[in-house]
Amino acid sequence: MSIVGAFDLHRRQLTYDYLELDSGVIHRGRVVPADRDHLRVFLSRLDGRGGAFAVEGCTGWRYVVEELEHAGIEAHLAEPAETANLRGRKRRAKTDRGDARHLRELLARGDLPESWIPPAHVLEARATVRLYKDLDEERTSWLQRVHATLYHQGVPVVGSLTSEEGRARLAGAHLSASARQAVTVGVRQIERLDEELLALRAQLAGLARRQPGCRELRNRHFGIGPVTSVAIWAEMGDTRRFSSSDDAVRHAGLDVTVWASDTKRAKGHLARQGPPTLRWALYEAAVCSSRPNSPDHQYFLAVKRRADATSP
Repeated sequence: MSIVGAFDLHRRQLTYDYLELDSGVIHRGRVVPADRDHLRVFLSRLDGRGGAFAVEGCTGWRYVVEELEHAGIEAHLAEPAETANLRGRKRRAKTDRGDARHLRELLARGDLPESWIPPAHVLEARATVRLYKDLDEERTSWLQRVHATLYHQGVPVVGSLTSEEGRARLAGAHLSASARQAVTVGVRQIERLDEELLALRAQLAGLARRQPGCRELRNRHFGIGPVTSVAIWAEMGDTRRFSSSDDAVRHAGLDVTVWASDTKRAKGHLARQGPPTLRWALYEAAVCSSRPNSPDHQYFLAVKRRADATSP
């Protein structure tokens, strides 16, 4: 390895800082604009000398890591929160060059807190299931907006807005002109999103059938379906990198944080530091425990009784 360096990522530019181990010369500068083509040109100037570069795990890291690997350079993905903690107390102004230097120094010392770099097929699955979740949340938002408009106009609750019965009730509802327009636009958006979600659900179901990890999740755990199995498998990644179940819980952001000082102790809450899509999928699967046919139904009832007894 002849080069050790790092990139600080921004949408407009990539700030680099790398050290030539043979000569001890440090090079600093920027790749502008920050895109794949200009990054590839910059990496070609390193004459294939190899080495290692650190990249912070923020938006944009994927194409940078891919280009580094394409150029024969070892890529290291830094965990943002732990990397920031290693900076210590702020003593000088924070700059892009300072961030790149900080990453390079951590990598050179072997102290860089690293994140797992998923293979391409896992990244593709993550992107697909996150798109599904985004569209599902948008559909819920439009649904709530339509129901709020109907309630504001004094219209009784309408079940399925896109069913024949729902359409008939909407057509006969007494609405003002603006409310009628809002409801019509909202229902049209819901129908559009239903088509998109149907296609994505079929795509994810096909992946869930082919992927052994997804099949095991569905076979072994009640309540995990095609979409949630892909979400859990893709967001958890290679679980062999976790030394214990506590590490896996921490990765999901489901660990309970505790603040205590002297005799004061704040109530714990979920850290929520992990992937939001993973927590969403785990929650959807856990909700199924409330069903009577769930093998965990009795445990659910016991927890519910305990929670109801302690709630104010």
